[in-house]
Amino acid sequence: MTYFTWREAGLTTDCASLESMAARFEESASLMRRMAAEGFQLERHGSEQRITHPDPSTFEAWGFISEEPPVKQLTLIPDPNP
Repeated sequence: MTYFTWREAGLTTDCASLESMAARFEESASLMRRMAAEGFQLERHGSEQRITHPDPSTFEAWGFISEEPPVKQLTLIPDPNP
């Protein structure tokens, strides 16, 4: 499954006021709700939080790059003559 690791490292560090901090949180919440509506999910792996999606094309359409090992990213072509 395609995924990327969520690391929050200062979402509001560049904000100059409480209003700008609130706006940043609201923008982030809106984005996360849209992602959830599109089928993205949050999964815990040890101490990491991964944002996943079962459909690689949707994942790519959002501009995300999968952190899956390269062997897991390969698309197998079905044998037309089974």
